Amino acid sequence: MQTQLPLAERMRPKTLADYVGQTKLVGKGSFLRRAIDDGFVPSMIFWGPPGVGKTSLAQVIANSLKQSFFTLSAISSGVKDVREVIERAKKQTFFNQGRPILFIDEIHRFSKSQQDSLLGAVEQGVVTLIGATTENPSFEVISALLSRCQVYVLESLSKDELVYLINEAVDKDEILKNKKIELQETEALLRVSSGDARKLYNALDIIVEAAGEKDVIINNEIVLEIVQKNISRYDKGGEQHYDIISAFIKSIRGSDPNAAVYWLARMIEGGEDPKFIARRLLISASEDIGLANPTALVIATNAFQAVQMIGYPECDIILSQATVYLATSPKSNASYLAIKKAKSYVKETGNISVPLPLRNAPTKLMKELNYGDAYKYAHDYPGNFIKQDYLPEEIKGQIFYEPGKNKREEELRKFLQVRWQEKYGY
Repeated sequence: MQTQLPLAERMRPKTLADYVGQTKLVGKGSFLRRAIDDGFVPSMIFWGPPGVGKTSLAQVIANSLKQSFFTLSAISSGVKDVREVIERAKKQTFFNQGRPILFIDEIHRFSKSQQDSLLGAVEQGVVTLIGATTENPSFEVISALLSRCQVYVLESLSKDELVYLINEAVDKDEILKNKKIELQETEALLRVSSGDARKLYNALDIIVEAAGEKDVIINNEIVLEIVQKNISRYDKGGEQHYDIISAFIKSIRGSDPNAAVYWLARMIEGGEDPKFIARRLLISASEDIGLANPTALVIATNAFQAVQMIGYPECDIILSQATVYLATSPKSNASYLAIKKAKSYVKETGNISVPLPLRNAPTKLMKELNYGDAYKYAHDYPGNFIKQDYLPEEIKGQIFYEPGKNKREEELRKFLQVRWQEKYGY
């Protein structure tokens, strides 16, 4: 007797019309949608959290182009497997037009030698490579391969998209449509899914299986009672991946070293890549601590380098030291808010011209156009400071950085006020 496919596999889309989410990526008029409609797509890497449709989109593209579809998992495939698939792909080109598609799930787990073995096939057009990763490809994919691929970022599914998927499964799935299902509430289902369609379908599967031959009732109480009992413990490929790292960072942000070390231990015991943890520490050092304790970024950077050199098991001590240091550091998100505000302002105001005094004048023509004129060289003045405007006239006086309320940044506040007075009066 054949094992019943999971709901997530039964509901996997076959065409773009069935594909839910990622409208910026594959919506009408988008670059990728036009490429698919034109019948030619570049090699690419899909980067995004689990359950957002990376594998499904790769299969949909292959179906749309009517191309052969080869797939490898970076967890279980080696260089030999890559070469065998490439040889099969070469043979396929004799029988159809266009390039076969080679999909590699979790491509970030491929070693350098495994990734190197793909280069020739991608360069020569033997295959169109589509890789899927939950990690930043800039860190995990070799530059030679990355330069030959377009990188597309996939986002978590919205509430409306998840509700749509629930209704589609209830109405159209070959098994669920034959059951009497009463959908009373969806909040708990959406909460346990966290924007992950696979988690959503798994939760539905669990609830339907628990009901047995009885009618299926879905409400918040039932979901929490049934689903939470069946959620697996953390592991790096598991469903709680992003929940655990979120708890880890929030514990550091909240200055609770005990909780931070606990969540760190959960990740270590689950086999998480130590570089993944170290990168999150780097981000936290700037986003949550910043100038309240600039040494935090130095500690996090040194920890990242040490983790790369040592690896498990000894690097867990280094991760613990960095985690405790960051958790017990004073906190400030002032730098984070400053760049966020500045980026938002840039989007609103567009490309304002650089003031002439601030422009470089390497050529005679530029000097004749007064580039750099009226610029005052700060080191020529007492205290290496002279008042002048560095922002364009259109946004003169705009404040982006506001020092946080901590000892270090209070000193910075005074430093700015002494020099700028009313401009940085805060």
